Amino acid sequence: MSLTGLALAGIVRLKAEALGFDRVAFGPAGPPDHAATFERWLDAGRAGTMAYLDETRAERLDPDRLLPGARSVIAVALSYAPPAGAAPTPGIARYAAGEDYHEVMRPRLEALRDLVSAAAGPGTRSRAAVDTSAVLERDLAARAGLGWIGKNTNLLEPTLGSWFFIGIVLTTAELPRDATVPDRCGSCTACLDACPTQAFVAPWELDARRCISYLTIEHRGDIDPALRAGLGGWLFGCDVCQEVCPWNRRARPGREPALREPVAIDAAQALALDTDGFRARFRGTAIRRARRAGLARNAALVLGNHGDAAAAPALRRALEDHEPSVRAAAAWALERLGAPAPSAR
Repeated sequence: MSLTGLALAGIVRLKAEALGFDRVAFGPAGPPDHAATFERWLDAGRAGTMAYLDETRAERLDPDRLLPGARSVIAVALSYAPPAGAAPTPGIARYAAGEDYHEVMRPRLEALRDLVSAAAGPGTRSRAAVDTSAVLERDLAARAGLGWIGKNTNLLEPTLGSWFFIGIVLTTAELPRDATVPDRCGSCTACLDACPTQAFVAPWELDARRCISYLTIEHRGDIDPALRAGLGGWLFGCDVCQEVCPWNRRARPGREPALREPVAIDAAQALALDTDGFRARFRGTAIRRARRAGLARNAALVLGNHGDAAAAPALRRALEDHEPSVRAAAAWALERLGAPAPSAR
């Protein structure tokens, strides 16, 4: 590695720290190490209805398609770990607290991208990517030494656990390579054992079609009746496999105030929201991803799982919802409560 590359890496590290990132690592920008595994996962149908993953398969398998001539990966972590003793918002995954992380991450990654291109000299091209871009960010970040991929398929870092967002900057500049972090999960299977819907086919292998995070956020339409009870009280996302991870008990709290403001809403309130109310309530948050119909469907299932007969009037009103998936969820919930109800139309 040239002195120019080492100096550039030092500049990038200082800038990443100034931007509030908790970790930065450098790696190569070639095809991901687990490209073949990703293809097998897609071909097995385990992405569920996330067709965009298959549509961008070629780009995800080769970063050079996103940035021709890419030579290096800059991987950064931004922690959203809660302060010690902080209670999570019931039913909402921790990552969705506060502002939409895309809006928090993107301008910082773009600033890092611009610094690299300017500092590396004329002709250098760089591209910033959050998880909305067609990159296998966990794979690239693991190879760069940001952490190791745990058995629950989350990236783990010794001081941050898995409570962090990953950002990627691809660049044509040559940067030094950091050492990879060895797997430290050992014989632990806490995450696999705790999954309420048995979404893990095997260690490091998730079937998204059974994952509560996928079902409550990405999946449109009805949720398989066999999985509805497994949702428990989750309205948006799921943290079970992270909550039981021993490494997350050691994670230091995140420093970003924008990711700490809790998003508080209960199932009855979520079920009652119309489209305008949903947009107003969740503007600027990650919860928009579920859409009004998805959150209302989830809320109906949660009310059924809670077993509170007081929810029956709200569920009966939901039988008139214009979305079939909400009506079906409300009918299922009423049956679970033992409350007589006409069939969902």
